[in-house]
Amino acid sequence: MANYASSPPPPSRPRFLQILFFTIILTARAQLPGTWELIVPNAGIASMHTAVTRFNTVVLLDRTNIGPSRKMLPKGHCRYDRNDVMLKKDCFAHSVVFDLQTNQIRPLMILTDTWCSSGQFLPDGTLLQTGGDLDGFKKIRKFEPCEAGGNCDWVELKGVELANGRWYATNQILPDGTVIIVGGRGTNTVEYYPPRKNRNGAVELKFLADVQDNQMDNLYPYVHLLPNGHLFIFANNKAVMYDHEGNTVIRDYPALSGGPRNYPSAGSSVMLALEGDFSTAVIVVCGGAQYGAFIARSTDTPAHGSCGRIVATDPNPGWEMEDMPYGRIMGDMVMLPTGDSLIINGAQAGTQGFEMASNPCLYPVLYRPDQPTGLRFMTLNPGNVPRMYHSTANLLPDGRVLIAGSNPHFFYKFAAEFPTELRLEAFSPEYLSPDRANLRPGIEDIPETIRYGEAFDVLVSVPLSVVGIIDVNFGSAPFSTHSFSQGQRLVKLAVTPSVPDGGLYRIKCTAPPNGAVAPPSYYMVFAVNQGVPSVARWVHLAP
Repeated sequence: MANYASSPPPPSRPRFLQILFFTIILTARAQLPGTWELIVPNAGIASMHTAVTRFNTVVLLDRTNIGPSRKMLPKGHCRYDRNDVMLKKDCFAHSVVFDLQTNQIRPLMILTDTWCSSGQFLPDGTLLQTGGDLDGFKKIRKFEPCEAGGNCDWVELKGVELANGRWYATNQILPDGTVIIVGGRGTNTVEYYPPRKNRNGAVELKFLADVQDNQMDNLYPYVHLLPNGHLFIFANNKAVMYDHEGNTVIRDYPALSGGPRNYPSAGSSVMLALEGDFSTAVIVVCGGAQYGAFIARSTDTPAHGSCGRIVATDPNPGWEMEDMPYGRIMGDMVMLPTGDSLIINGAQAGTQGFEMASNPCLYPVLYRPDQPTGLRFMTLNPGNVPRMYHSTANLLPDGRVLIAGSNPHFFYKFAAEFPTELRLEAFSPEYLSPDRANLRPGIEDIPETIRYGEAFDVLVSVPLSVVGIIDVNFGSAPFSTHSFSQGQRLVKLAVTPSVPDGGLYRIKCTAPPNGAVAPPSYYMVFAVNQGVPSVARWVHLAP
């Protein structure tokens, strides 16, 4: 006869059901696509703004009046500011550069306040950084990146400043390589860097004032450069096509249903990959807070789960609506090398702002634009770190997505439900899974500089024999902040079928035709074989 007394008693029915529930959840997690890894346990700062440079380094940038960070400046380097409410003598770093090869962090020195500022890479690969709060309101800064291990640092321009102070503005590089700086809190104008010869200073853009409401909702407008050279500018729930050359609105788009989508209501947006004859541009806007949540400081008002999709270049465009698996605010939309978009970070309730959101959304979602409506979203493997207000997401040259930041507090605060986050993580989409390694191409040879419309060859290696077309896609390096990646773009080149060549494969490509399709700059160039991207090679696209 068995001695049951020596065995633990069976769990009670409620306890059994709880165990079963968590077992099912853990099993489901294990079966969802994508993997997470912790890259750096302590970056020293919480990154509010993040950008990847052509030297495979990453610039992380916070605000300067945040008080002590967890990274010191080099000995003898301190910032002195008698107006700083926290530190009159500040020897802490508020910007760092991260080396992707070694995972090393080097402190950078930023002098003026970069809180809620904007940025964009110039044609020569220099990061232009504009505006901010307080003493940074009209500042223009540059970071000229260098090889990992170099001593490049921030330079604040002297004798030149913004015509209008800009806080919560958006930057976009234009076909001629100049940068347009759009909007900002209380600033319903645009201006250019460098200033245009025939237009000195700022120019009114009445559209921005027209869409402002009593909780603003016109900040960090979504700005996309269309392949016709005009700009698609979205703010609150409306959009226009803007002729920046003539300073005229040439088209008003229908309003997008579902409430406001820009800061502080915190949706996100991408322009889908440009391809074919490059005449068609499709814009997607997803998520956002319910109107009034910001005014009421409501942390538990459910976020929107709707997405609108519009063919911005159609003569009679309209929004196509669909729903994400989760309502989401402060989600970052990242264009992947394949043309899919990753939606990651954020919360399911509340709004943007300090202490203003709850219920973190840990599940990334893949948006597959080529699928039919209703089948475009795929839920991916969830992370464990809440990434709330002031978090970022950036595509890396190896195809992973770098996840940084999250500080929903006015200062650094680590003893909180959602603490200030100093960890750097990487999310690997399913295309990097081990079972697809034999499909992953490698770029063995590509020109370092490519001219518009130029024919050029790319040599690739692939472990398995090639079946079908290997795509060659240009991905920009955007400036990620506040749920929007400024200057983000993916361009799919015209290519011929690959031809075997001495153990490799030769692909004949045609460069983008002009700066409206791909503004002059440095791009990550990916070869994509059956949905699996190579490690990117940096190429300078020039006139």
